[in-house]
Amino acid sequence: MRRSKAVVAAVAGAALFTLAACGGSGSAGSGSGSNGAVGFTEGASGGGDKDPTAQGPAPAVPGAKTGGTISVLAPDPDDMGESTLDPAAQWSVTANSIIQDLLERSLTTYRRDPSTGRYVLVPDLATDLGTPSPDYKTWTFTLKSGIKWQDGSPVTAQQVAFGIERSFDQKDFATGPGGSYSNPYFLDGDKYQGPYIDKGKFPGVSVSGNTITLHMAKPFPEMDYYAAFPAIGPVPLTADAKNYGLKPMATGPYEVKKYVPNQELDLVKNPQWDPNTDPARHQYANEFDFKFQVNPSVADETVMGNSAAGKTTIVTDTQSTDFQKEQNTLGNHVVVAPQPCTGLTYPDYSKIKDLKVRQALAFAYPYKDAWSAAGTIPGVQLANGVTDPSLGFGVLPPGMAGRIPWNPTIDGETIQYDPNQAKKLLSEAGYQPGEYHVSFAYDSSTPQGKAAADVTTKAYEQSGFSVTAYPYSAGSLYDIWTDPSNAIHKKLNIEGVAWCQDWPSAATLLPVLFDSKNGNGNGYNTGNFDEPSVDKAMDNIKLLPIDQQATAWGKLENEIMTKYMPVINKGFYQYIYAYGKGLSNLNNDTTVGGAPNYRDVFVNQ
Repeated sequence: MRRSKAVVAAVAGAALFTLAACGGSGSAGSGSGSNGAVGFTEGASGGGDKDPTAQGPAPAVPGAKTGGTISVLAPDPDDMGESTLDPAAQWSVTANSIIQDLLERSLTTYRRDPSTGRYVLVPDLATDLGTPSPDYKTWTFTLKSGIKWQDGSPVTAQQVAFGIERSFDQKDFATGPGGSYSNPYFLDGDKYQGPYIDKGKFPGVSVSGNTITLHMAKPFPEMDYYAAFPAIGPVPLTADAKNYGLKPMATGPYEVKKYVPNQELDLVKNPQWDPNTDPARHQYANEFDFKFQVNPSVADETVMGNSAAGKTTIVTDTQSTDFQKEQNTLGNHVVVAPQPCTGLTYPDYSKIKDLKVRQALAFAYPYKDAWSAAGTIPGVQLANGVTDPSLGFGVLPPGMAGRIPWNPTIDGETIQYDPNQAKKLLSEAGYQPGEYHVSFAYDSSTPQGKAAADVTTKAYEQSGFSVTAYPYSAGSLYDIWTDPSNAIHKKLNIEGVAWCQDWPSAATLLPVLFDSKNGNGNGYNTGNFDEPSVDKAMDNIKLLPIDQQATAWGKLENEIMTKYMPVINKGFYQYIYAYGKGLSNLNNDTTVGGAPNYRDVFVNQ
């Protein structure tokens, strides 16, 4: 899952000014508390438990009250699915957390176990977590009865099938997850372009009464996890591709009152939502008001203020400069938020072809200095093998099954900022200082962004490279990294990506980042890594018994990094949320890459 603009900026050596020092939480994925010892947690990867028998209503939160309005200030809009609420387009952390928690229901979903802080996969629209065939090439889901749209009309299996079929449309919904999961896995998904383009019957989805059967081209043992995405949920048969995302019909506890893309989203109670059919969500607040692209300083001052509005406000990204004041003012209303995400520098594999040069770049990056210049605290909000050898320099985030921390020794040296080692590796590749030119883009919209880029440029130069850094302030750096026609893109040989789990499996990271089909502007393999043997190995792992896959993914990650080193780990992430004293029970949700859990928070009346 694509991580936010703020994290992307850090990947490029620019600002990650929205993070703050935090106290580690021992509960995997709970993120509660802020007064413990500062440090990273191995509990970032959440959502690995399942309960196929869970039924509604969701267990009541002790002491929860109904009523009131919750305001959410999000300095980083995370692109909100490219200015749409359409379920088929959602593959970003901010949008998925809001839509999954409050607005739309899917075949499955997650609920938080308050006793452990862990997130459990449970049935949502379906009666269970689906029934797979022994070879995992067929999945059958049966819809619960009595689920309605906000207008009171019944949700049908045909509408769920239509929603799923829309996920194959990469022309209209290129920002969604369909290109990585629907198209590759479903029967004829490699040819099907969705219901608006291909008018004929699609063999990958069939409906009989209240039963939906999904037919796969290859085994997909993790379909029950993918079924939690908004893209695997119902859409009215009359919905078009262009306008539906401006005011989609709700099946969740809230419906859209007002939506201004990338600016504002107001949700009010959906009277047709039936809690008896929903094992995961609550409807405590009367209203949620989201404001995006809010000035970070204004957001922090609001939540720390004594105003009525401030007391019922959540700030999703706090500034490191405000953290101590927030902690003194709000105490345990400052939430540790570990992220199952990794920030990566991605040397363009089609341009930087020499392994020695890619290794030199790993020694040329000024990890701690760049993090500090960007406004983060090294080893706290951003960490890797430089600050904690146990974390390593791989791709898989802490806590993920199969993960083997990769701590390489290259020419006898452990990776860290070391200009002399970088020059040595460049020399072994046949380049004298100043001969090899690198170019990267950075987020120039903040002073911290420029400061971090300046530090990075100087470090590269001291390490024997000549450098050009291109400023960009018009939006997310993904605008450049994923668009081969972009004028800046054509000048770069260093790209970037910040990626989070889609569910707790390496299958949602390594193929997205390293499959050759996802390069050249077709996905998030922004460095155009292309090795047929790796493509084949990833395809083979997907065919293994599910209990063998995690170990195989971990071994493959180490092989990729050792043999090719296509990416450089810029760090694993932790965020900080703050919320006013008039709210209770806000926790971190790691199932969507790290975001507030809006399902369970309530206003103290």
